Amino acid sequence: MLEIRWHSRAGQGAVTGAKGLADVVAGTGKQVQAFAFYGSAKRGAEMTAYNRIDDSQVLNHEKFMRPDYVLVIDPGLVFISDICANEKEGTKYIITTHLSKEELIAKKPELKGKEVYVLDCIKISRETIGKSVPNAPMLGALLKVSNGLGGNMDLEYFLERFIKLLGKKLPQKIIDANREAITRAYNEVK
Repeated sequence: MLEIRWHSRAGQGAVTGAKGLADVVAGTGKQVQAFAFYGSAKRGAEMTAYNRIDDSQVLNHEKFMRPDYVLVIDPGLVFISDICANEKEGTKYIITTHLSKEELIAKKPELKGKEVYVLDCIKISRETIGKSVPNAPMLGALLKVSNGLGGNMDLEYFLERFIKLLGKKLPQKIIDANREAITRAYNEVK
């Protein structure tokens, strides 16, 4: 089972990102789960979202997990939240930051020796979508780092399915901006 934990602030799109990811993955025949845990229900409050992906039915509905991937879409949470909680050997971290990987690890020594990837999802979303919604770029980064979630999908397949989901609710201009944000993050994550 593949487990993903998102660290975010309410309003940054982690729940929407987790649900969008689940919708796309469900189309491949996999069993999926997407859910969130909110501290306080105010915009800007710290929160986590979760995904589970498996070939067979997912019966575990607990928020406790030992994640394969930890996605941090608010850079400040690296320093005030225990993003390494319940990690396992091989957990990969994808972190939104303007810092280089080396600078980030120097400021957060707990990440030393771990598989860490960085990119500035906030900058990407502002430059492509026009506002700070870092969930779409994070999906692109996850797709790249996870090798298409274990080889199940390439970037074009993901974009086609994700854009189809967005097309039900959003104007074409926003759909195109999300496509650009996902593609750019896929290419920029280091």
